[in-house]
Amino acid sequence: MQVSETQSRAVAFDEARAAARPTHARYKVLGLLVALAALTYLDRLCISIAGPTIMSEFRFNAETMGYIYSAFTLSYALLEIPSGWLGDRFGTRKALTRIVLWWSAFTMLTAATVGFYSLFFVRLLFGAGEAGAIPNSASTVSRWFPAAQRGRAMGAVCIGHALGATATPFIVFRLIEWQGWRLPFVEFGVLGAAWCFVWFKWFRDTPEQHPAVNEAEVEVIRAGLPAARSHSHKIPWRVFLRSRNILFLCAMYFCYGYGLYFYITWLPTYLVRARGFNTEWASIFSSLPWLCGAAAFLVGGWVTDTLVRRGAHRLARCGLGAFGLTMSALMLVFVGLAQDRFVAATLISVALFFQFLTTPAVWATCMDIGRSRSGVVSGTTNTFGNLAGTLAPIVFGFVVQRLGSWTLPFYIAAAVMACGVVMWLFIDPRRPLEEAVEV
Repeated sequence: MQVSETQSRAVAFDEARAAARPTHARYKVLGLLVALAALTYLDRLCISIAGPTIMSEFRFNAETMGYIYSAFTLSYALLEIPSGWLGDRFGTRKALTRIVLWWSAFTMLTAATVGFYSLFFVRLLFGAGEAGAIPNSASTVSRWFPAAQRGRAMGAVCIGHALGATATPFIVFRLIEWQGWRLPFVEFGVLGAAWCFVWFKWFRDTPEQHPAVNEAEVEVIRAGLPAARSHSHKIPWRVFLRSRNILFLCAMYFCYGYGLYFYITWLPTYLVRARGFNTEWASIFSSLPWLCGAAAFLVGGWVTDTLVRRGAHRLARCGLGAFGLTMSALMLVFVGLAQDRFVAATLISVALFFQFLTTPAVWATCMDIGRSRSGVVSGTTNTFGNLAGTLAPIVFGFVVQRLGSWTLPFYIAAAVMACGVVMWLFIDPRRPLEEAVEV
């Protein structure tokens, strides 16, 4: 009897001690978001790798292909804000399930296209489906991570983007050689459906709702945050339109997006047609920028969180952002000047490293400003980035087709990125939007 009582006390003590230790369910959430991020870029970049083959089969010139690339970003940009709002209103469990199922369906339907109009229409609907993935990821992070870990958490999500993009050229170039360009789109769509099943079955919208989260982990997540307040789910357009922070944040991300979409759309074609690389080298130099980007996300997330903990909040966000875009613009100028193709390809990777160094600060700033409206603020910001992404491939294709220059687009991109540096100087991440919203 004495032994049994002692054992019971020991068990109770162990249970109490375990309950006092925070669980780590938030890291499983982060793992699912990283996997989602990898899928978004796997599906998004697949067409850029297949681009030269599609251009040959459908007899597209550079200008026509620019419109195909831009179809995705046009619908993606227009639906970013509504998709971000849906996550804030109904929860990211349902929102991300809807998003991934939709885009996976149209990824698969890309394989059924027969020419310009069908391919343009499918890519338009594919973009409409993928809209909201990043804002809802940011909204999930804002609900599941404490403020001092959000930069690294979003850095990890961005690393998922980079890893997916790094793997895509190697995978898709090989699959096209073995299967043609159509079947890989079907296979990638199936992967998205599998992710949806796991997400919807396991995830919950808040840590408090999840059975795998104890009170200690909730306390860690909510530490230092003001008590949650109920608020209207209406988008505060009046406040948005008057917010200096939102204005300059969106203008900065427009510049960011313009530079980014060269890598997402034209990079493989540029390497093959302008620099004369074969498939093997083109796959390496199409992947290298994203591999450098993964390292940049890691470094950028660590730097911005470290500076926040030391009290340098504005330097952590705006200072890092301005530095990264400045260096990226300089690298793009050097790409245009480079005569050696290997030097040019390497500088392209360095340029993306510096651009991606700023990304964790961008999304952490959206969460700093947006708080309970992080999804809408992130969606608004990403809308402008993708409006630039709609413009950039068309400008690139137009300059190549009409002016015969593969160099001028890099100088244009560098000038746009320099404007982004100026925009960072007017952003104050210490002033949240909620201060001006009536609740």
